[in-house]
Amino acid sequence: MIRKIRLILVILLVSLNVASQTRSDKLLNNLHDKNSKYIFVIAHRGDWRNAPENSIQCIENAIEMGVDMVEIDIQPTKDRNFICMHEETLERTSTGVGAIKNYTTEELKKLVLRSGNGIKTRRQIPTLEEVLKVCKNRILVNIDKGEKYIKEILPIIKKCDMEKQVIIKGYYPVEKVKKEYGSNESMLYMPIVNLWDKEAVATIQTFIKNFTPIAYELCFKDDANPNLKIIDEIAKSGSRIWMNTLWDSLCGGHDDENALLESKDKHWGWMLKHKATMIQTDRPQELIHYLEEKGLRDLE
Repeated sequence: MIRKIRLILVILLVSLNVASQTRSDKLLNNLHDKNSKYIFVIAHRGDWRNAPENSIQCIENAIEMGVDMVEIDIQPTKDRNFICMHEETLERTSTGVGAIKNYTTEELKKLVLRSGNGIKTRRQIPTLEEVLKVCKNRILVNIDKGEKYIKEILPIIKKCDMEKQVIIKGYYPVEKVKKEYGSNESMLYMPIVNLWDKEAVATIQTFIKNFTPIAYELCFKDDANPNLKIIDEIAKSGSRIWMNTLWDSLCGGHDDENALLESKDKHWGWMLKHKATMIQTDRPQELIHYLEEKGLRDLE
């Protein structure tokens, strides 16, 4: 009788733990599970087609549609804070003019963002801290250009308790990554590797021997590039494969627009056949639907 009661209590505790997990907890469980078949969808600059890029609104939109991770860009301000914006200048995406580094955070907050077609909106320029607070326990974050400012942004990431939910990416060699980041347990890091570079394979093999990144972002102009064979080694090492479908020169022509124009199986399917388990896209909603039809979006 006592054994039965204990068993029931254990089952109840397990059930309560599963029920209390946030979506980001489930995403992280799959992210670190080598056997997971879940395919992560990353929204490039958020849902920029329907809201200003790098804005709170575009992140909220991405969360609503079920995106797993948003890619954001950061720029330093005059008072050494960080805002989310792609370029170092303000003109394209806001009502401001000139270099961001010449403005304080307070001055930047007086400006508003522009939509993708240049129309003035009522959306403020968000700081990195504001974005992380919106994302916490809801969606994972990939910070582009974060590598350059890691020592300055790490306190902000820690303040928001987001160390395990943020991926930093860049081109640093493994020695510098270990020096700046410590172990692969302390921060999620992803090398960006251009497979057309002569040292691409050697760079990856050095990482495999010395540091297990959460993933490798592989860029390739030609899908016949022989260096794509390194994917098997990466998969065996325990890291994920991240591919971009943003434009043709990053993915050998297997980009979003070709997928929608010609065939999703021909292009997004090509990514899956080549073991991509993280796909950064400008068409997140369509990609999610495609992957759901393939049974590749089960978080449980």
